[in-house]
Amino acid sequence: MVKITKEAALEYHSNGRPGKIEVKPTKPYSTQTDLSLAYSPGVAYPCLEIQQNPDDVYKYTDKGNLVAVISNGTAVLGLGDIGAMSGKPVMEGKGLLFKIYGGVDVFDIEVDEKDPDKFCEAVERIAPSFGGINLEDIKAPECFIIEERLKRTLDIPVMHDDQHGTAIISAAGLKNALEVAGKDIDKVSLVVNGAGAAAISCTKLYMALGLRRENIVMLDSKGVITSDRPGLTGQKSLFATDRRDVHTLEEAIRGADVFVGLSKGNILTQDMIRSMNENPIVFALANPVPEISYEDAMEARSDVLMSTGRSDYPNQINNVIGFPYIFRGALDVHAKAINEEMKMAAALAIAELAKQPIPDIVNDVYHVNDLEFGPKYFIPKPVDPRLITEVSAAVAKAAMESGVARTPITDFDAYKQSLRELLGQESKLTRYLHATAARHPQRVVFAEGANQTMMKAAVQAKQEGICYPILLGNPDRLARVAHRLKLDLTGIEIIDMRADKEQGRRATYAKHLTEKRARQGYIFEEACDKMYERNYFGMSMVENGDADAFITGLYTKYSNTIKVAKEVIGIRPEYGHFGTMHILNTKKGVYYIADTLINRHPDSDVLTDVARLAAHSVRFFNDEPVIAMLSYSNFGADTTGSPLRVHTAVEILQKENPDLAIDGEIQVNFALDRKLRDEKFPFTRLKGKNVNTLVFPDLSSANSGYKLLQGLSPETEVIGPIQMGLNKPIHFTDFEASVRDIVNVTAVAVIDAYVEKIKNKK
Repeated sequence: MVKITKEAALEYHSNGRPGKIEVKPTKPYSTQTDLSLAYSPGVAYPCLEIQQNPDDVYKYTDKGNLVAVISNGTAVLGLGDIGAMSGKPVMEGKGLLFKIYGGVDVFDIEVDEKDPDKFCEAVERIAPSFGGINLEDIKAPECFIIEERLKRTLDIPVMHDDQHGTAIISAAGLKNALEVAGKDIDKVSLVVNGAGAAAISCTKLYMALGLRRENIVMLDSKGVITSDRPGLTGQKSLFATDRRDVHTLEEAIRGADVFVGLSKGNILTQDMIRSMNENPIVFALANPVPEISYEDAMEARSDVLMSTGRSDYPNQINNVIGFPYIFRGALDVHAKAINEEMKMAAALAIAELAKQPIPDIVNDVYHVNDLEFGPKYFIPKPVDPRLITEVSAAVAKAAMESGVARTPITDFDAYKQSLRELLGQESKLTRYLHATAARHPQRVVFAEGANQTMMKAAVQAKQEGICYPILLGNPDRLARVAHRLKLDLTGIEIIDMRADKEQGRRATYAKHLTEKRARQGYIFEEACDKMYERNYFGMSMVENGDADAFITGLYTKYSNTIKVAKEVIGIRPEYGHFGTMHILNTKKGVYYIADTLINRHPDSDVLTDVARLAAHSVRFFNDEPVIAMLSYSNFGADTTGSPLRVHTAVEILQKENPDLAIDGEIQVNFALDRKLRDEKFPFTRLKGKNVNTLVFPDLSSANSGYKLLQGLSPETEVIGPIQMGLNKPIHFTDFEASVRDIVNVTAVAVIDAYVEKIKNKK
C-alpha cells in the first residue's frame, strides 16, 4: 500500500480550496433572465407546484439526488469519540465517494448531540431537504436506536452504513466464498469476533442468507457471548450461545468453517487457523491491521479463503462497493426506505457480479483480463464499472417489488444506460487503465530516474502494482534523491548506463543499432557513444527485449526524442509517420486530440496518417472514432494553405475508409455542436453523430488547443501524450507533467506492451 503520512494528508486537505467537496450550480446563471428564473420571481412557480403535489419536489429540486451524511462523531473510524466537528473530514470524504462512484450529491452534517432522542429530533427536522439519510460513525448501541427510530418516522431511505455497508459486502463475499469452498450455508459454523454495530448487522444478514442461528458463536471483549451472561444488551442477546464448552476465541474457532473479525488486529493466530475445518473462510476485517495478516493466514494453510478490509490483498471488503449504488438505486425510484429486501438485492447483485467475465476497455480490445471467480477473486473490485448499473438496478427493482418506490422504473435497459452516462468517463477511463495494467504489470524503464517527479511516479506505479520500474541513473545520486524524498526504492531496479558492468550491454545495443541503421551511415563506435545517452540506452533496452516499455520526455527536447525513437525503434510499416494523442476527460465526455506533440507542419500525407493512427488508438480504448479534421475553413471555403492540406487528406481518408465517420475541413465550433453542424452542413458524413476525435491541422493548434481546455477547466482530466505508430511501446511525457500524469502514461505503456506481447504470440 502507498504509505500515507500525516504531512501528506494535511496538505491534501488544506491545499487550495480547503476541504474535499463544494456546491456547484446546475442551471444557467449568466443573464438577468437566468437569475429571475432561478430566484425571484420565477422560483415561486415550482414552490406552488410542490405545495399542491409534494412529490413534485423530486421534479423541481435536487432532493432526489441529495443525501445527508450525518454523524455525531462518537465512533469515527478507529479514532473513537472525537466529536462532531472533528469527524467532518470523514463526512466530506464520504460525500466525495458518493459523488465520484454514484453521482450522488451530499451535504455533510455534523450534529453535536449524543442523546439519541435529541439527535433524532434534529435529523427529523431537516429531513425534508434530502432524498436519503446516510448515518455515519455513531457508536453502539445508540446507532441501533437512532436508525430504528428514523426508519419509523421518516419517509426517505435511512441507512447506517457502518452497520449495513459492511454487512452487504461481506454477505456477498461469504456467499461466494462458500460456493468456492463447496459448503452449504445452512450447515457451516460461524465465529464472529466483535459485537459492535457492524458485527450485529453482518450476522443478521448472514442469517437471512440461510446461516443457522445455532451455528453462530459471537465474541466481544469479554469472550464468548453466552446466554447465561448477565447484563446483555438486546442486540447481543440475539446471538448469545447456549454452549458451555467455549469461552475463548481459541476454543470457539476450533472446527469452525467461517471466521469473521470486526474487532482489532493480530488477535487470530496461525494455530487457530490450523484448527479450523477444511477450506476455512477467514474474513479479517479490522482496519488497518487485520485480525491476522494475509501472509500469516496463507502460510498457516494453503486452503484458506481470505478477505480483509485492505486494498493490497485479494477479496477486499470495501463499503464503497455498496453504499453509492444502494443509495443511487433508492434515490432513482424516490424510495421511502432502504429495507431488508433492498439490502439483500444489493448483496446478491454484488455476489453475482464476481462470477461474470470482467468487461472493460481491455476485455474486448486488448484481451488482457485474467481475473476468474475463485479463491483469489470472489468479491468484485471497487473499480468495477458495472457496480453502478447492476447494484443500483437491483436495489431499485427490489424497492419497487417491496412497495417502497414512489416512481417505478419502466425500462431497466435505458436506466442502466443513464447510469453509465451519469458519471461520464472522467474517472472510469483512468480507473480502467490502472486496474488493467495492474493485472499484467510489465518492465518499464524511466529515463530520467533522478528527477523527483519521475522517481515518485515510478515508486507509485510499483506500489499500485502497475509495473516493475527500472530507473536509469547513478545509484548514489538516486539514493540521495530517494532519501530526501523519503521514497523506498526497494524492489526497483537501477541501471547506471555509465558503469563498467553495463559495457557489455552497451556493446550489444550498439551492435544491434549499427546493423539496423547500416544504410544510414551508422558505425559501431558512433552507436556505442550514443548508448551513453538515456534515450538511446532505454529505447534499446525495449528494442532488445530487456524491458517492455520506456517513459521519457521530462528533460529531453522532443525533437531529439523523436529522432532517437525513429532510429532505435522505428515506425510501424503500415504507416509513414507517427504521432501522439492526448485524451481529455471532460464533463461533456471523452475527446481524443491529435497530433499534440510530433508533427509540426504536417502535409496531407502526414495528416492522413495521423487520422488513421487516431482512429486506431480510439478503438484501442474501446471507443468508436468520430473524427473531425479541423481548420479555420469549412468544406473548401478556403482553397489554399492548411485548409487545402486538410481537405486533401479528408478526400483520401474517405475514399480509403468508406465506413469511417470522418469529415472536414471544419471549424471546431461546428465539429462540437452537432445541431449547428447538421443544420448548416447536412451533407457531412458526421451528420447525427457526436464528434469525439479532433485532428488539428498543425502541432501549434493541437498543442495549444488541449492545453487551453486543460487550463480553463481544472476538472478536465488529461491523459497523455499517448504515442501512436512506433514499433514498440515508447511513451513521452511533458516537462511539466505531474506524478499522476506520468503514472497514467505508464499504465497506458504497460497495456500497450502487454497487447504487443499478445500479438507476437499469435
